[in-house]
Amino acid sequence: MAEERGSWETFGERLVYDNKWVKVGLTDVRAPNGERWDYHVVHLARIAIALIVNDRDEALMLWRYRFATEQWGYELLGGMVNDGEDAAITAAREAAEESGWEPVGEPKHLISFEPLPGQVTAPIDVYLWREARHVGDPTDTEEVGRIEWVPLSRVTELAQRQQLLGSGTLVSLLYYMAKRRG
Repeated sequence: MAEERGSWETFGERLVYDNKWVKVGLTDVRAPNGERWDYHVVHLARIAIALIVNDRDEALMLWRYRFATEQWGYELLGGMVNDGEDAAITAAREAAEESGWEPVGEPKHLISFEPLPGQVTAPIDVYLWREARHVGDPTDTEEVGRIEWVPLSRVTELAQRQQLLGSGTLVSLLYYMAKRRG
């Protein structure tokens, strides 16, 4: 395969911090201009997201607070993919744990993406369900918030008000809405 103009060359990585949720590495790189140095790279765990849309054109979301950005807003349901676990299984499990609503049927893979590819690896996989059943109260006591079926007609307004938290939520909803129009 021909080398792309502007490609970087890597010579290995040394981990400087490593745990279940985040790893920080120094990657020995050579930039397109020929300079070589150690570049910080943050590696986050793979995340799986459940986009559950009902027959009233509403998405199941959690209204919650995120301390890192000091924001209240809506998020889709999801979480970290465990080692050896299928991402769709994770998305369904996390949806039930966080909301008390269990996705029904086979999921459709909607999209996968990397939100910050310049210095961060953070793979996100999104799955779509068109039905869910209420199975009880949420069981994940860390993911506390208000569960709501939010009309998709509000997505643009919520995005403008910065009330859709995180790229996983924003990309998933905007992609879903664009795809169904196209």
